Amino acid sequence: MPLDHRSSQRTGLAVLGVGFLLSVVGRGLGESFTVFLLPISQSFGWDRAEVVSIYSLTALCGGLASPLIGRLFDRYGPRIVFSLGLALLGGAFLAAAHAQQLWQFRVSIGFSVGLGVACIGNVPNSILLGRWFGRRLPTAMAVIYSAMGAGVLVMLPLAQMLIERLGWRTAYLWLGVGVLLLLLPLALLPWRRFASGSAALARTAPVGLVDQGWTLLAAMRHHAFWALFSTFFFTAIGMYAISAQVVAYLVDAGFPPLQAATAWGFSGVVLVIGMLGVSWLDGVIGRRPSILVSYALSITGIAMLWLVKWYPNIWMLTGFVVCFGSMIGSRGPLITATAMSIFRGERVGTIYGTISIGSGLGSALGSWCGGLIHDMTNSYDLVLAFALVAVLLGMIPFLVVPALRQRQ
Repeated sequence: MPLDHRSSQRTGLAVLGVGFLLSVVGRGLGESFTVFLLPISQSFGWDRAEVVSIYSLTALCGGLASPLIGRLFDRYGPRIVFSLGLALLGGAFLAAAHAQQLWQFRVSIGFSVGLGVACIGNVPNSILLGRWFGRRLPTAMAVIYSAMGAGVLVMLPLAQMLIERLGWRTAYLWLGVGVLLLLLPLALLPWRRFASGSAALARTAPVGLVDQGWTLLAAMRHHAFWALFSTFFFTAIGMYAISAQVVAYLVDAGFPPLQAATAWGFSGVVLVIGMLGVSWLDGVIGRRPSILVSYALSITGIAMLWLVKWYPNIWMLTGFVVCFGSMIGSRGPLITATAMSIFRGERVGTIYGTISIGSGLGSALGSWCGGLIHDMTNSYDLVLAFALVAVLLGMIPFLVVPALRQRQ
């Protein structure tokens, strides 16, 4: 193997490793609000919908910022975008440690965390990894998406232990300081080399896949754009209507808080398996069947979560975590690869970022509606039914849209 090819492979793996670690931090801290939800509610006496609105705003801001993040990445590169993300996250957690009003949580944990997660999340990572992995992008993105699972596995139990020992304010303080300390090693990385991409990949890229004529307006006139947007949108509604309250749901079902947080945190382990498994199936049975299998498992997980209320045992809980937890975001790498193969070109960051708005809007709407439905009914039954319908709607484009049915 030529020396330059081995060097390129090592650099590509280094880029993948950095992207994974950044995503672990971003997604883990973003999801950590699920264990802060109850202590914040108890401290201020706010309704569930009011507190969940903070989490909803995080998802909304992250989604709406996606096109801007893509544009910033196209123009300024990864060093600026990733550094901005860590600075926003660290500052947000420090501010939340001193927050006294709901609007202060919305600005810090909602607005700033949403932007911070977007800056070190899937949009910039997909653009950067596309320069190194080409046709192997679905596998590379599966690793990045699985970082959400690793982040949940690490951050949720850590946040719960900090809360129990030090209180939720001090927990936010320590988490914020820890994130800001990461800025120094991040600045020392060889970002110019990372951003240059693989020379071998550039030489061997199939010409037919590159369309420099794509603009955002042209993409928005293509039916595949809105099919992918709606898949992101409805699937996110269903998944986040549940995930925002899942720890509280398990506590209400009779599980101790630390056990509930750890069980949901364990979804990080099965999420890695689910991500890689669905990406592997993509190469064996094709993209559309693989995605439909992932939806079937998500639906099974929702049913098992409903049964947990009636049968609160470790086996039912494990079944839910395996089926539902393993499929959170499992479709993301394949949808990302599909979007980037259809809309290849200089503006792919802006186009894919705009498609990703669907995920942000769906996450925000799903989590907020889930909290509102719980407040109105004082029950989780309609929350789960609402999530189930949304997941089914998210699956429909891969059943009826020609561009998605045929894309491999």
